[in-house]
Amino acid sequence: MNAQIDIVADSVAGILKRTPLHALHVKLGAKMVPFAGYDMPVQYPLGVMKEHAQTRQKAGLFDVSHMGQAKLTAHEGDAAVLFEELVPGGIATLKEGRIRYTQFTNEHGGILDDLMATRFGDTLWLVVNAACKDDDFAHIAAKLEGRATLEIEQRALLALQGPLAEAVLAALMPACQELVFMQSVWTEFQGTEVLVSRCGYTGEDGYELSIAEDKAVGLAEALLAHEDVEPIGLGARDSLRLEAGLCLYGHDIDTNTTSAEADLMWSVPKRRRAAADFPGADVVNAQLADGMAKQRVGILPEGRAPAREGTEIQSATGETIGTVTSGGFGPTLGGPLAMGYVPPAYAAVGTEIQLIVRGKAMPARIAAMPFVRQNYKKG
Repeated sequence: MNAQIDIVADSVAGILKRTPLHALHVKLGAKMVPFAGYDMPVQYPLGVMKEHAQTRQKAGLFDVSHMGQAKLTAHEGDAAVLFEELVPGGIATLKEGRIRYTQFTNEHGGILDDLMATRFGDTLWLVVNAACKDDDFAHIAAKLEGRATLEIEQRALLALQGPLAEAVLAALMPACQELVFMQSVWTEFQGTEVLVSRCGYTGEDGYELSIAEDKAVGLAEALLAHEDVEPIGLGARDSLRLEAGLCLYGHDIDTNTTSAEADLMWSVPKRRRAAADFPGADVVNAQLADGMAKQRVGILPEGRAPAREGTEIQSATGETIGTVTSGGFGPTLGGPLAMGYVPPAYAAVGTEIQLIVRGKAMPARIAAMPFVRQNYKKG
């Protein structure tokens, strides 16, 4: 396969990479932290709590340019058909401009990464996680060698999220109003091509905007000039996605969890399960038929103390049954919340459990997800 894969040596040497918006973050007073090999904004002067509320109530602008973007083209036929060899999602049935969430899986059903795939003709536009992108692109190259071309796109990626996102973006790109959740279109901003996708990682309506790196600051400044938009950092991004019940790779999902265990089978259509033609299908189907050892669940602790990642989960009688994989405080929810894995016998909503926080048992219960209602614009 003719894959153009960039291996950035300075990251290995401990020098953090920077997105095209780095100077703008500094100018805006962001607190910068290392994340996935990049120097990224964790919060701005507004603060995490207010940034979270801003996104839920108006619109927030996120820099997600650290994510990997690539275009996959088959040498013959449809790239979406080929891509189904690597993922359990329904990619071949995608309609033009439609987006599908799926996962790369290994032969044991373990999740290598989760990603978004969008169809444009016979090609796919892929967006993968920052920490996994080099491995993901190498994986695609190895598995589809000689049958497809993977072009790594050096583009910026911005996310505009919140109930006022459409009104804000429509003034700059009217085509955004035509989209519904999980749909994309190519349009332009000041003469530059922009891929606008109606999706995001907050549970709110919103968009992801892929644009040439040298045009990213201009777009960001145009959006931030609107009175209803504020810059948002990684801190609020995490609390927003946790309230929405969305997985974070390397925390809630990894190679030691399958799509079944992670409660992601909604992303695997019946035809893929029946054909058992994706990596790890036999393992996943056996789990669905015979049961699994663990299952991802939502957790609501009592009181105000949050249970962080790694917190031990116990049954009501004190038996260790699992571990918290993501946890914190939900500003919109107004209290602590968490996700983790427990045996199916303890996974029913309402089941009473305990969380060991600072050496003390804290009462909690299994809860339905999302914790806060999702507000996507669906057709």
